[in-house]
Amino acid sequence: MNFSDLEKAALQLNELYEQLEAKRYGRVWSTQELALGFMGDVGDLAKLVQAHAGVRTIDDVQAKLGHELSDCLWSVLVLANKCGIDLQAEFVRNTKEISEYVSNELGK
Repeated sequence: MNFSDLEKAALQLNELYEQLEAKRYGRVWSTQELALGFMGDVGDLAKLVQAHAGVRTIDDVQAKLGHELSDCLWSVLVLANKCGIDLQAEFVRNTKEISEYVSNELGK
């Protein structure tokens, strides 16, 4: 699966979530609410990373870690889309700039 496939799958799932939110609550989550949900997922991810490192005890940590990383990726893809960000282009640009900076620092 390539980046655009991941993005498409994330947005299709978001459409389903929005249908469910409209049915249950009469509205869909705002970008602010999506960001708050993402923050909760990041907190859960941090605890799972600690468990993976042996600092916490969480049953079935590997499967839960994979699930939470996937949730976080979904949130990032959806938020980027809703904010009009071409995440793939930004990722390529940003990693290129950082790689050049680090390479220059290593060359000193």
